Amino acid sequence: MRLADPWFLLLLAILPFWWIWNFRRKAEGAAYSNVSAITALASYRKPIAARLPFYFRFAAAALVIIALARPQTGYREEEVISRGIDIMLALDISSSMTASDLKPNRLDASKKVIADFIAGRKNDRIGLVVFASQGLTQCPLTLDYPILTSFLETANIGLVDDGTAIGMAIATASNRLKGSNAKSKIVILLTDGMNNRGAIDPLTAAKLAKATGVKVYTIGAGKEGLFYQTIMSQDGGRQRALVQTEIDEPLLKQIASSTGGAYFRAEDETTLANIYKQIDRLEKTDIKVKAYVRHTDWFMMFIIPAAALMLLELALPLTRWRMIP
Repeated sequence: MRLADPWFLLLLAILPFWWIWNFRRKAEGAAYSNVSAITALASYRKPIAARLPFYFRFAAAALVIIALARPQTGYREEEVISRGIDIMLALDISSSMTASDLKPNRLDASKKVIADFIAGRKNDRIGLVVFASQGLTQCPLTLDYPILTSFLETANIGLVDDGTAIGMAIATASNRLKGSNAKSKIVILLTDGMNNRGAIDPLTAAKLAKATGVKVYTIGAGKEGLFYQTIMSQDGGRQRALVQTEIDEPLLKQIASSTGGAYFRAEDETTLANIYKQIDRLEKTDIKVKAYVRHTDWFMMFIIPAAALMLLELALPLTRWRMIP
């Protein structure tokens, strides 16, 4: 609630003087030797009733003054006029992501951190690419974060044939950003292995990304060494086995530096979460907001009762409170 013309409220200062003057002035009357006959009449006005016209007039004046101040209510609308950042998340879903050095495993730990990253963004379009032997667009660029998060939850091992095609992941993600007119276009690629599949070399894909204005951040997830992983057995089933894993850090660093991004290494869940927080700080959108405030006048809410009070004052002579000469 606000007042469009609050200066009219200064008129309220006059009302107390009017009230005092009305009660101090002497009422006009006539001398009678005996008024018992008059007071016995049903239409006789008792002292408080004699003041009713003034009370009505006084309240009506106060309401009219408030109405002149134009009380208003309003609501605020905002229009975002800046362009945000377009982000493609590239997530490794090869079998090595079942390693248990991150809890409960590399893939689930990564998905939890990525979900938190998505929840912390605002006004940025985000998409998801998963990769193993090839890159697959799991979700195109969107502002619908709940839908994106649901696609992230279904990104499981086995969705794509096994392998690690880092070049295909970068190419697929960059292709999704090619037609974007965002102020910044980035790919955040998370992997725990070495490139061993795919028709496009990772460095060639990085050059293509740079040519289209895409910046690539790379993350090496997990520790190198022997860890239990879920692998495919010869009979087509799955089994847990100790497997040697290693991360091609030189390649990931080169991809990042050639596109203007950065490389990070995460050997535990806390470090992984901090990496996404750091990228979140590096790639913040400067949001410019144009605000509109729409107001609704409520002066009629005071004028109507004021008019009703004045009509009541005029109607008093027609009631049992009428004036007796």
